[in-house]
Amino acid sequence: MSASARTTAPNASQIRELIRRRDLAELASQVRALAPDEIGRLLDDLEVEEAAVVFRLLRKDEAIGVFEAMSPRSQAAVIAELGDSALSDVFAALDPEDQAWLLDELPAKVAGRIITACRPESLSAAMGLLGYGSGSTGRRMSPVALRAHRDESVGALLDRVRASSRDTAMLAAIPVTTADRTLAGSVELAEVLRADPDEPVETVMDADPVSARTDDDVEHTARKVLDAGVLVLPVVDREQRLVGVLPMEDAARIDYWAAVEDQARAGATEPLRRPYLRTPVLAVTRARIVWLLVLAVSAILTVNVLEMFEATLEQRVTLALFVPLLIGIAGNTGSQAATTVTRALAVGEVTVHDLGRVAFKEVRTGASLGIVLAAVAFSVASVVYGVDIGAVLAVTLMLSCPGAATVGGVIPLVARWCRVDPAVFSTPFISTFCDASGLLIYFAVAIAILGL
Repeated sequence: MSASARTTAPNASQIRELIRRRDLAELASQVRALAPDEIGRLLDDLEVEEAAVVFRLLRKDEAIGVFEAMSPRSQAAVIAELGDSALSDVFAALDPEDQAWLLDELPAKVAGRIITACRPESLSAAMGLLGYGSGSTGRRMSPVALRAHRDESVGALLDRVRASSRDTAMLAAIPVTTADRTLAGSVELAEVLRADPDEPVETVMDADPVSARTDDDVEHTARKVLDAGVLVLPVVDREQRLVGVLPMEDAARIDYWAAVEDQARAGATEPLRRPYLRTPVLAVTRARIVWLLVLAVSAILTVNVLEMFEATLEQRVTLALFVPLLIGIAGNTGSQAATTVTRALAVGEVTVHDLGRVAFKEVRTGASLGIVLAAVAFSVASVVYGVDIGAVLAVTLMLSCPGAATVGGVIPLVARWCRVDPAVFSTPFISTFCDASGLLIYFAVAIAILGL
């Protein structure tokens, strides 16, 4: 496309104005002058209803390319607005792994509508992927684009590569199997191109390739692909038979959305299913209200603890000034530990079997943090409020920080053992524990040191 055409490309505001005026002929003319990836980005910036209007103006061959260029959540939102005929045309043209991804993203009613509208043969591969467990590698893998036989010649393999209709990314690394489909190795296309055509594939393949099983956690597998720099990861069943592959491009997408989800839940909210500005206020409210209600329970427990020590506060009102400080430090200490361990879980650095080692490490880390914070608190508070108050704060910090760090580090492992998302489980539990236990320690120390 020429530079002049790109400079006159319509933006989201101009598209909205054309839709408002119902000038569909001009809208179609402007949109069709763009490349598919440009249209995809444009649709990402529009409201769902507006994006659906633009999408309906595209020809079938254009619609497929544009749809593939859109973000997954925009795909799910737009496809929910389309009629059954458009649904079946666009959906049937997608790769099986993309079909399975969308069916997982869409509401159950919309997914059912798609399945009803499409021909069974166009969904058979996707339905096979959906037969694997949610969150498993099998559910997100791609069917094998091409597999090499260990004893075939490099020239024969190259002939089959040239005849393949799959995109280049899927052929960047080719799994090598035995006659019964057992994974024997993997060979990169670049190595095949450099080898002698009469040479057997077995001599140029990697006999110990990085692979994953269908029941492995897909986030762990995606991280394995990215860390190892594997172009195409073979996926095998329990008998080591090749059943699919996970390309690096798909692994990057899985890792990105997993990070988005973890960040949202670490902030006590659910991830939005659409871009923020295109998400209705009611949907944003629903994403946040559940965790606010859960955290409200923590606040109630905190009030109950304060009520228990009301008489103590009446004798030394100064103690009330430090309640927010101590709760905040304990909560942040626990959250820091939880964030670190949750990330270590995600990249496979720790497992549930490391619970004892993690707890021992975090109790020492918390003690170190507590000593440093206690020294600062004592030196500052003693000058302003007296040595006795400074001592109360110092001892409280030395006792509460190790406990908060240990709980924060252990909770993600307990959540994983219970098959619960650590990011979901950690925030409300840590908040509840640190608020209540921190206050109990604070007032117990105050009573002991101040003789109240």
